[in-house]
Amino acid sequence: MLKEFKTIGILGKIQDPEIADTLKALYQFLKPHYQISIDPGSAALIPEYSGAIHPLTSLVEHCDILIAVGGDGTFLAAARAAADCHIPLVGVNLGRLGFLVDISPDELLTKLGDILQGKYRKEKRFLLRTKIIRNHQIIHEETAVNEVVVHRWVTPSMIELQTTIDGVYLNTQRSDGLIISTPTGSTAYALSAGGPIIHPGLNALLLVPLNPHTLSNRPIVINGDSEIEINFNKNKEINAQVTCDHIDIPDVLISDTILIKKDPDPITILHPENHDFFHTLRDKLNWSSGYHF
Repeated sequence: MLKEFKTIGILGKIQDPEIADTLKALYQFLKPHYQISIDPGSAALIPEYSGAIHPLTSLVEHCDILIAVGGDGTFLAAARAAADCHIPLVGVNLGRLGFLVDISPDELLTKLGDILQGKYRKEKRFLLRTKIIRNHQIIHEETAVNEVVVHRWVTPSMIELQTTIDGVYLNTQRSDGLIISTPTGSTAYALSAGGPIIHPGLNALLLVPLNPHTLSNRPIVINGDSEIEINFNKNKEINAQVTCDHIDIPDVLISDTILIKKDPDPITILHPENHDFFHTLRDKLNWSSGYHF
């Protein structure tokens, strides 16, 4: 095998009852040719494991490529950690839908073997960087692969949001919240909220309102290099929350400003050579069912 990747990192979704067999097979396949680093939970499921063990925060610093075994949630956690280290990611799907993890367990060894021999398609995906500004100071920063969501929290009342794009006023809306999505996230929460699917190769951002009071308030696609600023209506008390890929940013106040912009460090995904985004859509969303061409 080629030695483009000397140390292989593995992150598993240990809550999945079927993951142990996949991890064992993966370990036995890689052990003769590579050094291996793995997260503690996954290592515990491989009795014969004798390699390095690191938590995710340091795992990415001890490998040349990271394999995420689970669903899209596992992949998102791996991607956020790997972005700063600039290591590529491979996704193995044990989940239910899996737009990001495109190798199934039954083809794992074949597809992974091809990738490790240099037979892959490399794809860059950008992330979002969110900053919470309070009294002109950054009090919190977080990254998101899929989306940033500003939404109402433990209250029946809508929240009022003012959105500005690159310093130009867009609108003020009363709604349950607002999704700011990358093209990657356009097949996630934004899709469930009625947003369009955006090809991952486009430099674009998607804004999708959540249950807006005014029905003419529709999703909008903007330039991917735009900076989005969100403020709350200061005349109305709020109970709101900001999440980045379901990671909560706590204690958001009515006086806070939320800034969202493309992160300078993209992630790199390695797909099998026959990877096709449109095939993935047909397969995952059950498009063209019953039609054969």
